[in-house]
Amino acid sequence: MRYDLDDLRLFLDILAEGSITGGARRVHLSLPSASARVRALEHNAGVALLIRGRRGVRPTPAGTTLARHARDVLAQTARLESAVASYTRSPTAPLTLLGGGSAIQGFVQQALVSFLRAHPDVDVRVSESRTPQTVRTLTDGEADLGIVIDDEEARDCGLDMEPLGDDSLVVIGQAGGILAGRTGLTYSEVAEHPLVGLDADSSLRRWIEKNLGPHAPVVRYRTTVAGLNVLVALAAAGVGLAVVPRRTVDPHLPLDVCELEDPWARRLHLLAWGAKAARTSSTAKATATAEATAALAEHLRRAAFSEPASGREHPDGQA
Repeated sequence: MRYDLDDLRLFLDILAEGSITGGARRVHLSLPSASARVRALEHNAGVALLIRGRRGVRPTPAGTTLARHARDVLAQTARLESAVASYTRSPTAPLTLLGGGSAIQGFVQQALVSFLRAHPDVDVRVSESRTPQTVRTLTDGEADLGIVIDDEEARDCGLDMEPLGDDSLVVIGQAGGILAGRTGLTYSEVAEHPLVGLDADSSLRRWIEKNLGPHAPVVRYRTTVAGLNVLVALAAAGVGLAVVPRRTVDPHLPLDVCELEDPWARRLHLLAWGAKAARTSSTAKATATAEATAALAEHLRRAAFSEPASGREHPDGQA
């Protein structure tokens, strides 16, 4: 026996509506056409599938069995179509987005959720990198968008850029601890106390050490970790002070937060466009890529400038 998928859909719609008229309306068929399809389905099955009455129809035992298996068949068919379509439907190569850890593990997560839901045909490849590396990759046309820290190297690279929110650094410690009553400290003052920090190859650690220069104070790190979420938790527990981006601090944690008064601690995120975004092309693929890049940029703007939610999750990466 052969079953037409459209007939199976019609049969399930009839059962859902309780009448052939209602089922026909759902699939935009006339009543005579729907009735003819049901009769053909019953003829093909060799058994009555519906009990017809003045108030509508209900399934026979055979009809109930057919409906159960029809749902399985249609669900499997939908999965099959989706699996095959996934190889052909994307008109563009994956977009490439680069950025530091505080961005990638922070507001970028929110932007990716909203963008990928709104654009099911576009894929995004996200990689963490420090500002110098990001600038070079964007300049070489090997990435579509990047989130960088506003510094001399970024400003002089010639790429199109726009502000994307504050990423200044603060000092955090256990509530009621040595930071109690303080509004700001220099890094030299912070270094007088035991610290907890990120691993030596993290972008935040390198940023701090680059700006401190050769006369950096000697720091005692009680421990170093890979993620900002662990770092913030250690500081809240009183293990040591920590220097972190302000936007990573959950306001509901028991923490004292002080300004880091060194000028280099005032940081600004910039959204940078890759060099290939400026190249003109009339091909359909290039146009689709440009439109997708612009859409991703808009989602990044919205996420970066949105008000922080209560109980914001801690990011896992570095600044």
